[in-house]
Amino acid sequence: MSRSAVPVAPRLRLNQGVEIPTLGLGVYQSAPGTPTRQAVAWALEAGYRHIDTAAMYENEVDVGAALRASGLPREEVFVTTKLWHSQHGYDRALAAAATSLARLGLEYVDLYLIHWPTAPSPKDRLDSWRALERLQREGKARAIGVCNYTVRHLEELRAHATVVPAVDQVEFHPFVYDPELVAYLTRNGIRLEAWAPLTRGLRFSDPTLEAIGHAHGRTPAQVLLRWGIEHGFIEIPKSVHRERIVENAQIFDFTLAPAEIARLDALRDGQRIGRWDPAEIP
Repeated sequence: MSRSAVPVAPRLRLNQGVEIPTLGLGVYQSAPGTPTRQAVAWALEAGYRHIDTAAMYENEVDVGAALRASGLPREEVFVTTKLWHSQHGYDRALAAAATSLARLGLEYVDLYLIHWPTAPSPKDRLDSWRALERLQREGKARAIGVCNYTVRHLEELRAHATVVPAVDQVEFHPFVYDPELVAYLTRNGIRLEAWAPLTRGLRFSDPTLEAIGHAHGRTPAQVLLRWGIEHGFIEIPKSVHRERIVENAQIFDFTLAPAEIARLDALRDGQRIGRWDPAEIP
Protein backbone atom coordinates (compact mmCIF):
# COMPACT_ATOMS: atom_id res chain seq x y z
CA MET A 1 0.00 0.00 0.00
CA SER A 2 1.37 3.41 -0.89
CA ARG A 3 1.61 6.05 1.80
CA SER A 4 -1.01 8.16 0.09
CA ALA A 5 -3.47 5.26 0.45
CA VAL A 6 -2.73 4.56 4.12
CA PRO A 7 -5.75 5.27 6.38
CA VAL A 8 -4.84 7.89 8.97
CA ALA A 9 -6.70 8.34 12.27
CA PRO A 10 -8.94 11.40 12.58
CA ARG A 11 -7.59 14.29 14.67
CA LEU A 12 -9.10 16.18 17.57
CA ARG A 13 -8.38 19.81 18.41
CA LEU A 14 -6.95 20.33 21.88
CA ASN A 15 -7.79 23.34 24.04
CA GLN A 16 -4.34 24.78 23.24
CA GLY A 17 -5.11 24.83 19.50
CA VAL A 18 -3.04 21.76 18.54
CA GLU A 19 -4.59 18.86 16.63
CA ILE A 20 -3.86 15.35 17.92
CA PRO A 21 -4.49 12.02 16.14
CA THR A 22 -7.05 9.94 18.01
CA LEU A 23 -4.89 6.81 17.71
CA GLY A 24 -1.25 6.57 18.72
CA LEU A 25 1.39 3.90 19.23
CA GLY A 26 2.52 3.53 22.83
CA VAL A 27 6.06 2.26 23.37
CA TYR A 28 5.95 1.52 27.11
CA GLN A 29 8.05 -1.61 27.74
CA SER A 30 9.18 -1.67 24.10
CA ALA A 31 12.81 -2.68 24.42
CA PRO A 32 15.35 -0.02 23.36
CA GLY A 33 17.02 -0.60 20.01
CA THR A 34 15.58 -2.65 17.18
CA PRO A 35 12.24 -3.63 18.82
CA THR A 36 11.17 -0.03 19.34
CA ARG A 37 12.54 1.20 16.01
CA GLN A 38 10.76 -1.60 14.16
CA ALA A 39 7.47 -1.07 16.00
CA VAL A 40 7.48 2.65 15.18
CA ALA A 41 8.34 1.92 11.54
CA TRP A 42 5.49 -0.58 11.24
CA ALA A 43 3.08 1.84 12.91
CA LEU A 44 3.94 4.67 10.53
CA GLU A 45 3.52 2.30 7.58
CA ALA A 46 0.09 1.30 8.96
CA GLY A 47 -1.07 4.92 9.08
CA TYR A 48 -0.28 5.93 12.64
CA ARG A 49 0.83 9.54 12.96
CA HIS A 50 1.14 9.66 16.73
CA ILE A 51 3.92 8.11 18.82
CA ASP A 52 3.83 8.19 22.63
CA THR A 53 7.08 7.71 24.55
CA ALA A 54 8.57 8.90 27.86
CA ALA A 55 11.90 9.47 29.54
CA MET A 56 11.20 6.49 31.79
CA TYR A 57 10.74 4.14 28.81
CA GLU A 58 14.42 4.58 27.85
CA ASN A 59 13.61 4.42 24.13
CA GLU A 60 13.34 8.08 23.12
CA VAL A 61 16.54 7.71 21.05
CA ASP A 62 14.95 4.88 19.07
CA VAL A 63 11.67 6.71 18.52
CA GLY A 64 13.60 9.65 17.08
CA ALA A 65 15.72 7.40 14.87
CA ALA A 66 12.64 5.63 13.52
CA LEU A 67 10.94 8.93 12.74
CA ARG A 68 13.95 10.13 10.76
CA ALA A 69 14.25 6.80 8.94
CA SER A 70 10.57 6.97 7.91
CA GLY A 71 11.18 9.95 5.63
CA LEU A 72 7.92 11.53 6.80
CA PRO A 73 7.90 15.30 7.30
CA ARG A 74 8.29 16.19 10.98
CA GLU A 75 4.99 18.06 11.05
CA GLU A 76 3.06 14.94 9.98
CA VAL A 77 3.91 12.93 13.09
CA PHE A 78 2.64 13.87 16.55
CA VAL A 79 5.27 13.04 19.19
CA THR A 80 4.61 12.86 22.93
CA THR A 81 7.12 12.39 25.74
CA LYS A 82 6.89 12.78 29.50
CA LEU A 83 8.56 14.09 32.64
CA TRP A 84 9.29 11.29 35.10
CA HIS A 85 8.35 11.76 38.75
CA SER A 86 11.98 11.89 39.95
CA GLN A 87 12.41 15.01 37.77
CA HIS A 88 9.79 17.21 39.42
CA GLY A 89 10.69 20.84 40.14
CA TYR A 90 11.18 23.88 37.92
CA ASP A 91 14.88 23.56 37.06
CA ARG A 92 14.87 19.76 37.02
CA ALA A 93 11.88 19.70 34.68
CA LEU A 94 13.52 22.11 32.24
CA ALA A 95 16.71 20.03 32.26
CA ALA A 96 14.75 16.80 31.79
CA ALA A 97 12.87 18.22 28.80
CA ALA A 98 16.15 19.33 27.20
CA THR A 99 17.53 15.83 27.65
CA SER A 100 14.43 14.25 26.11
CA LEU A 101 14.59 16.55 23.09
CA ALA A 102 18.26 15.69 22.63
CA ARG A 103 17.54 11.97 22.81
CA LEU A 104 14.70 12.30 20.32
CA GLY A 105 16.80 14.50 18.07
CA LEU A 106 13.92 16.98 17.82
CA GLU A 107 13.64 20.72 18.26
CA TYR A 108 10.16 20.35 19.79
CA VAL A 109 7.62 17.76 20.86
CA ASP A 110 3.96 18.05 20.08
CA LEU A 111 2.92 17.17 23.61
CA TYR A 112 4.91 17.15 26.84
CA LEU A 113 3.28 15.56 29.87
CA ILE A 114 3.91 15.28 33.59
CA HIS A 115 4.02 11.49 33.88
CA TRP A 116 2.64 11.19 37.44
CA PRO A 117 1.54 13.64 40.14
CA THR A 118 4.02 11.90 42.46
CA ALA A 119 6.34 14.63 43.75
CA PRO A 120 8.12 15.53 47.01
CA SER A 121 5.47 18.19 47.61
CA PRO A 122 2.56 19.94 45.90
CA LYS A 123 4.92 22.90 45.37
CA ASP A 124 7.29 20.71 43.33
CA ARG A 125 4.33 19.53 41.27
CA LEU A 126 3.27 23.10 40.57
CA ASP A 127 6.85 24.17 39.83
CA SER A 128 7.01 21.40 37.23
CA TRP A 129 3.92 22.80 35.57
CA ARG A 130 5.44 26.29 35.49
CA ALA A 131 8.40 24.74 33.68
CA LEU A 132 6.06 23.13 31.14
CA GLU A 133 4.36 26.48 30.55
CA ARG A 134 7.78 27.97 29.81
CA LEU A 135 8.59 25.11 27.41
CA GLN A 136 5.41 25.88 25.54
CA ARG A 137 6.14 29.61 25.37
CA GLU A 138 9.59 28.84 23.99
CA GLY A 139 8.18 26.51 21.30
CA LYS A 140 9.78 23.38 22.71
CA ALA A 141 6.37 21.80 23.36
CA ARG A 142 3.39 22.66 21.20
CA ALA A 143 0.97 21.44 23.88
CA ILE A 144 1.37 20.46 27.53
CA GLY A 145 -0.62 18.20 29.81
CA VAL A 146 -0.57 15.66 32.58
CA CYS A 147 -0.89 11.93 33.20
CA ASN A 148 -2.59 10.06 36.02
CA TYR A 149 -4.10 13.17 37.57
CA THR A 150 -7.29 12.77 39.56
CA VAL A 151 -9.90 15.51 39.83
CA ARG A 152 -8.19 16.56 43.08
CA HIS A 153 -4.79 16.92 41.39
CA LEU A 154 -6.34 18.80 38.49
CA GLU A 155 -8.14 21.21 40.82
CA GLU A 156 -4.86 21.92 42.60
CA LEU A 157 -3.21 22.65 39.26
CA ARG A 158 -6.01 24.81 37.87
CA ALA A 159 -5.93 27.00 40.99
CA HIS A 160 -2.36 28.06 40.16
CA ALA A 161 -1.84 27.46 36.44
CA THR A 162 -1.84 29.96 33.63
CA VAL A 163 -2.44 27.21 31.04
CA VAL A 164 -5.11 24.52 31.48
CA PRO A 165 -3.73 21.05 30.63
CA ALA A 166 -4.55 19.91 27.12
CA VAL A 167 -4.89 16.25 28.09
CA ASP A 168 -4.96 13.94 31.08
CA GLN A 169 -3.49 10.58 30.11
CA VAL A 170 -4.84 7.90 32.45
CA GLU A 171 -5.46 4.18 32.54
CA PHE A 172 -8.85 3.91 30.90
CA HIS A 173 -10.89 1.04 29.47
CA PRO A 174 -14.36 -0.35 30.24
CA PHE A 175 -13.08 -2.05 33.41
CA VAL A 176 -11.55 1.17 34.76
CA TYR A 177 -14.15 3.70 33.67
CA ASP A 178 -14.57 6.81 35.83
CA PRO A 179 -17.61 8.87 34.75
CA GLU A 180 -16.77 11.56 37.32
CA LEU A 181 -13.34 12.14 35.78
CA VAL A 182 -14.80 12.10 32.26
CA ALA A 183 -17.41 14.70 33.25
CA TYR A 184 -14.78 16.91 34.90
CA LEU A 185 -12.46 16.79 31.90
CA THR A 186 -15.33 17.52 29.53
CA ARG A 187 -16.45 20.55 31.58
CA ASN A 188 -12.93 21.94 31.58
CA GLY A 189 -12.05 21.26 27.94
CA ILE A 190 -9.37 18.67 28.77
CA ARG A 191 -9.08 15.62 26.51
CA LEU A 192 -8.86 12.16 28.03
CA GLU A 193 -6.03 10.05 26.62
CA ALA A 194 -6.15 6.35 27.47
CA TRP A 195 -3.11 4.28 28.36
CA ALA A 196 -3.44 0.49 28.58
CA PRO A 197 -6.68 0.75 26.58
CA LEU A 198 -6.28 -2.95 25.69
CA THR A 199 -5.89 -4.00 29.36
CA ARG A 200 -2.54 -5.46 28.18
CA GLY A 201 -4.63 -8.35 26.86
CA LEU A 202 -5.66 -9.51 30.33
CA ARG A 203 -9.41 -9.03 29.77
CA PHE A 204 -9.75 -10.17 26.16
CA SER A 205 -11.70 -13.28 27.19
CA ASP A 206 -14.51 -11.26 28.77
CA PRO A 207 -17.80 -12.67 27.37
CA THR A 208 -19.26 -9.22 26.63
CA LEU A 209 -16.18 -8.20 24.66
CA GLU A 210 -16.21 -11.48 22.75
CA ALA A 211 -19.92 -11.24 21.96
CA ILE A 212 -19.73 -7.67 20.68
CA GLY A 213 -16.62 -8.50 18.71
CA HIS A 214 -18.34 -11.49 17.14
CA ALA A 215 -21.34 -9.33 16.16
CA HIS A 216 -19.04 -7.02 14.21
CA GLY A 217 -16.47 -9.54 13.01
CA ARG A 218 -13.85 -7.78 15.14
CA THR A 219 -11.33 -8.75 17.80
CA PRO A 220 -11.67 -7.83 21.49
CA ALA A 221 -8.77 -5.38 21.00
CA GLN A 222 -10.63 -3.59 18.22
CA VAL A 223 -13.80 -3.43 20.30
CA LEU A 224 -11.92 -1.91 23.24
CA LEU A 225 -10.28 0.72 21.05
CA ARG A 226 -13.52 1.52 19.25
CA TRP A 227 -15.26 1.95 22.64
CA GLY A 228 -12.72 4.64 23.51
CA ILE A 229 -13.06 6.35 20.13
CA GLU A 230 -16.87 6.38 20.48
CA HIS A 231 -16.44 8.14 23.84
CA GLY A 232 -14.18 10.78 22.27
CA PHE A 233 -11.00 9.53 23.94
CA ILE A 234 -7.50 9.36 22.44
CA GLU A 235 -6.27 5.76 22.38
CA ILE A 236 -2.62 4.74 22.86
CA PRO A 237 -2.34 0.96 22.38
CA LYS A 238 1.11 -0.62 22.68
CA SER A 239 2.47 -3.47 20.57
CA VAL A 240 5.73 -4.59 19.01
CA HIS A 241 4.00 -7.13 16.72
CA ARG A 242 3.34 -5.96 13.19
CA GLU A 243 0.04 -7.81 12.76
CA ARG A 244 -1.35 -6.37 16.01
CA ILE A 245 -0.18 -2.86 15.19
CA VAL A 246 -2.08 -3.12 11.91
CA GLU A 247 -5.11 -4.69 13.60
CA ASN A 248 -5.27 -1.90 16.17
CA ALA A 249 -5.41 0.70 13.39
CA GLN A 250 -8.42 -0.93 11.73
CA ILE A 251 -11.06 0.64 13.95
CA PHE A 252 -12.34 3.52 11.88
CA ASP A 253 -14.59 1.57 9.53
CA PHE A 254 -17.17 0.34 12.04
CA THR A 255 -19.19 1.75 14.93
CA LEU A 256 -20.72 0.41 18.10
CA ALA A 257 -24.42 0.75 18.81
CA PRO A 258 -25.44 2.82 21.86
CA ALA A 259 -26.66 -0.36 23.57
CA GLU A 260 -23.27 -1.99 23.00
CA ILE A 261 -21.44 1.01 24.44
CA ALA A 262 -23.72 0.86 27.49
CA ARG A 263 -22.95 -2.85 27.95
CA LEU A 264 -19.23 -2.10 27.80
CA ASP A 265 -19.60 0.83 30.23
CA ALA A 266 -21.27 -1.54 32.66
CA LEU A 267 -18.15 -3.76 32.82
CA ARG A 268 -16.57 -1.29 35.25
CA ASP A 269 -15.06 -3.18 38.18
CA GLY A 270 -12.10 -0.96 39.10
CA GLN A 271 -9.48 -3.65 38.52
CA ARG A 272 -6.45 -1.70 37.38
CA ILE A 273 -3.69 -2.98 35.13
CA GLY A 274 -1.20 -0.41 36.41
CA ARG A 275 0.66 -0.82 39.68
CA TRP A 276 -0.39 2.50 41.23
CA ASP A 277 -3.78 4.01 41.93
CA PRO A 278 -3.49 7.79 41.36
CA ALA A 279 -6.13 8.38 44.01
CA GLU A 280 -3.60 7.24 46.63
CA ILE A 281 -1.06 9.91 45.62
CA PRO A 282 -1.23 12.86 48.07
